[in-house]
Amino acid sequence: MDYILIIISAVFINNIVFAQFLGVCPFLGVSNKMSTAIGMGFAVLFVITLATIITFLVYTYLLEPFGLGYLQTIAFILLIATLVQSIEVILKKASPSLYQALGVFLPLMSTNCAILGIAILVIQNDLNLLKATVLAIGTGLSFLFAIILFTGIREQMELVGVPKGMKGVPIALVTAGILALAFMGFSGLV
Repeated sequence: MDYILIIISAVFINNIVFAQFLGVCPFLGVSNKMSTAIGMGFAVLFVITLATIITFLVYTYLLEPFGLGYLQTIAFILLIATLVQSIEVILKKASPSLYQALGVFLPLMSTNCAILGIAILVIQNDLNLLKATVLAIGTGLSFLFAIILFTGIREQMELVGVPKGMKGVPIALVTAGILALAFMGFSGLV
């Protein structure tokens, strides 16, 4: 039951985009078309889960025992960038079709602050590996849910008459703000 609550909390109450405001740059940048939004959402889900597991293990078994916990942010940034580049190289050689599908999104992953944010939150909240993995999956699902919801709304707004001064990024920011307010309604649920 604990793990289900972690996922529900991550998706609705502590949504990475709407409640914690992490990962907003790729969220706004890739949410113009549903196909690219879904690709980015699944790429974030995969990378955030893998990065959380790796950063947890490095912190627990390398940084903390040697008294180097103060280097966690720098170490995590390097680990995430290395992980993303390694995934890109492996996919390019092993599965060129999957690489073509995710190729656009993988370089964006290394600059996605949501991935670093969850890695640091796991350490700050002193979670074990299983709870950290469940939180990472829940957070990836929350990003996927948020970007699909937002993209659907943005695609519908293209069909209606938006005033000229509000087209593009201004209406996207207003929409994201309204969605964030809507997600505040879930606070206190769990």
